[in-house]
Amino acid sequence: MAVGPDFEKPEAEVAEAWSETEAEVIKAEPADHSDWWTIFNDPTLDQLIELAYQQNLSLQIAGLKVVESRAQVGIAGGNLYPQLQQLTADYDYHAAPSSAGGSFGSASFGFDTSWELDLWGKYRRGVESADASLFASIASYDDVVVTLTAEVARTYVLIRSLEERIRVANENIKVQSRALEITNTLFNAGTQSELDMQQAATTLYNTQSLIPSLRISLRQAQHSLSILLGLPPEDLSGLLGAGSAIPSAPATVAVGVPADLLRRRPDIRQAEFLAAAQSARIGIAKSELYPSLSLVGTLGWSATDAAGGSLGDVLKAQSFGADIGPSVRWNILNYGRIKNQVRAQDAVFQQTLANNQNVVLGAAREVEDSMVGFLQSQEQAGFLGKSVESSKRALDLAMLQYKEGIVDYQRVLDSTRALTQQQDQYIATVGNITVNLVGMYKALGGGWQIREGKPVVRDHVSEQMEARTDWGEILTVENEDFPDQADGPQWRKPDW
Repeated sequence: MAVGPDFEKPEAEVAEAWSETEAEVIKAEPADHSDWWTIFNDPTLDQLIELAYQQNLSLQIAGLKVVESRAQVGIAGGNLYPQLQQLTADYDYHAAPSSAGGSFGSASFGFDTSWELDLWGKYRRGVESADASLFASIASYDDVVVTLTAEVARTYVLIRSLEERIRVANENIKVQSRALEITNTLFNAGTQSELDMQQAATTLYNTQSLIPSLRISLRQAQHSLSILLGLPPEDLSGLLGAGSAIPSAPATVAVGVPADLLRRRPDIRQAEFLAAAQSARIGIAKSELYPSLSLVGTLGWSATDAAGGSLGDVLKAQSFGADIGPSVRWNILNYGRIKNQVRAQDAVFQQTLANNQNVVLGAAREVEDSMVGFLQSQEQAGFLGKSVESSKRALDLAMLQYKEGIVDYQRVLDSTRALTQQQDQYIATVGNITVNLVGMYKALGGGWQIREGKPVVRDHVSEQMEARTDWGEILTVENEDFPDQADGPQWRKPDW
């Protein structure tokens, strides 16, 4: 018998379908998002994600929290057995006046034990709570993996976008430098005013001023990537190689249905396990309302050299003594403290249920937000691409007409500025398409599967910890699989 509620998996309300699945690009089909970054066919990105998984410090901390939870399960399981098992030994020397009998010594050793029987399930609920907390820590670890892989991909796309924006800005600088040469030649020939030359110079300098700003953003993005890789901020050219194209999105993206989130997203699983752990704590608190029965025992030998005795007699049969029997404890007259403790734990449990629903709703919002961002960025990029082509043609025509004296330089100036702006905005939008797609995969909860079958603590960290402490198999055990939650979580004690 175990008092308190048995946990049942909370029902979470989700939509039947995503609101954007009518778009041709989005397919409501089941898909395996375990290694979603491979759809970009970018070996550099694949390498960066693997390095981040191996070296990221936040992930190492999450893994160590899993190890801590494993140890806590062992502590909770130990409470199912005699809680007190002690070998004792002592020697006392008593100095007293001769009138009081003089000085004497006494020695004893023995074994004390106390076992509170788990009549009301207090300790079983403790194991249940510890198990749920363990699985919650694993889900938290998985959530860090999901966030890490997405952040590495997002930062990498940002780096490639900035590199491309710098490249195009440099191309525009060459074009505008040529325009300045033309206006300078015409000014020196006396066919155009100095105003045209100064306007051309202003446009050139403004474009050149973009480069330092873009380089600042590029270096900062590289520094962010370094931290994600567990490295000090440094030049990553060896890892990134020469500038390559911005990773492009596939023609179609399979997103499944909203119900898939409940099975895939680690943060949703974590919220469920935290609720289960708290549910068990209600039973732990409620068990204090009932009497506890313990078996208490002491076995020992004692001797004294007082009154003609000898300390050497401690090992003789007549020096043996035993005290064993049941002990009952019942917390009465507690002035409502225990009941209010139960109420407090129940209120916390209800908070975890509300938090679980909130996490589900937030997950659905993240998918919808990234999905609409992905689709609208594609549409925006389509218009901007056409705008860039039109701007190029307009600049060619304006320059030709300027040379022929048909239009003034203001027309050329406007066309030059428009082209520079449209090209930069187009490249940024192309990058946003991929960034939103990365956000969609993150929101769908893919990527944590990279840890399956691998220990959560890296070898060099395990070596440091084992040099300090006997860890048994806790550090080397592979990450546990989640229990089947079809009828609510079924807790189990890990094999280790």
